[in-house]
Amino acid sequence: MEQEHIAIVGAGQAAASLAMHLRHSGYSGALTLYGDEPHPPYQRPPLSKAYLKREWTVDRLYLRPADFWSGLGVALVTDARVTAIDPAGRTLEVNDRTVPWSKLALATGTRPRTLPPEFSGLEGVYELRGLADAERLQDAIRPGRRLMVLGGGYVGLETAAVAVKAGLSVTVVERAARILERVACAETSDAIRALHAGHGVRILEGRSVVAVAARDGAVAAVTLDDGTCMEVDAVLVGIGVLPRDELARAAGIACDNGIAVDVHGRTSAPGIWAAGDCAAFPLAGIPTRLESVQNAVDQAECAADDMLGRLRAYAPVPWFWSDQYDMKLQIVGLNRGYDAVLRRRTERGESLWYFREGRMIAVDALNDARTYMAAKKLLEGGIAVALEEAAQEGFDPVARMRRPAA
Repeated sequence: MEQEHIAIVGAGQAAASLAMHLRHSGYSGALTLYGDEPHPPYQRPPLSKAYLKREWTVDRLYLRPADFWSGLGVALVTDARVTAIDPAGRTLEVNDRTVPWSKLALATGTRPRTLPPEFSGLEGVYELRGLADAERLQDAIRPGRRLMVLGGGYVGLETAAVAVKAGLSVTVVERAARILERVACAETSDAIRALHAGHGVRILEGRSVVAVAARDGAVAAVTLDDGTCMEVDAVLVGIGVLPRDELARAAGIACDNGIAVDVHGRTSAPGIWAAGDCAAFPLAGIPTRLESVQNAVDQAECAADDMLGRLRAYAPVPWFWSDQYDMKLQIVGLNRGYDAVLRRRTERGESLWYFREGRMIAVDALNDARTYMAAKKLLEGGIAVALEEAAQEGFDPVARMRRPAA
């Protein structure tokens, strides 16, 4: 009988969590992580914050020390080029070798959207997805330089905050009508916009690039659709990411905005699971793909349990965060389908409460950790909070959390 071998394609947060959970749950067979970067699994959120500011070293980014994996009995293969999956034959093509597996997990993450063609091949144009990207961008962040950030999402705004604090002149260009339009209400966008304006960042919304000028092979100026022309020294393109599902698609595995999985993490191919940013799973009956540390860890552990025959459904209350200047934005729940927003202010900060059909479904807390933690416990406990209740003078989410259920 062939030795059991669980192969994990990917070496990010989800892959690392899956491998650790398998071992800690008693799996003793062969276990291999295949990562396409030269590093052991590392944290990505600090790339646009602490690491970009040079507050963290590379070693601090690592989820575990490099020698941890061998001690756990995990074979970590870096610089691994996985080119094909054969679900029927249960093999992988890795670095021109055929590797057998008994079970397979795909934790391939995401990739940046393709650069706008105007920027193709130019020096001074950056993305920020991996460690190598962050190290390139570090060299571009120097006082007195002019940085344009394309995209007003979290990564772009976090980078803008780091850059302006480092003495750069920063302009954010967002194609949508407002920054954070896809992920937050207008009130949250307003608060974040005002925060950046107070630090000297120029934000242009509803604008797109129509022309790029180069000098000696490097980006030199950008023209927008309203005729505005700005000289620049560097451009960060942060226009979003796409799930890395190419391997799965080529293998005939069902994909739709990511690798389609059920509530246990199973794909359409027997013996293959997926987890993390690349996986689209049913949440409240709606196909959902989450890009967060919480999802990477929790969904990976659920898939690991299923691989070991411990059946449970993945039904998370998602949470996210973003650090910009001295502002910590903490988000819990999914605001999709909201029809009302309630703003609440305390001596600590403020929060935006999202409601659908009169019931709270999500909260954005800005420098208000107490409200965030209470809202998280309310959602996790399935405690219904009505709009009329939350709008009352003196409403305290912590007290509401502690009240016994009726």
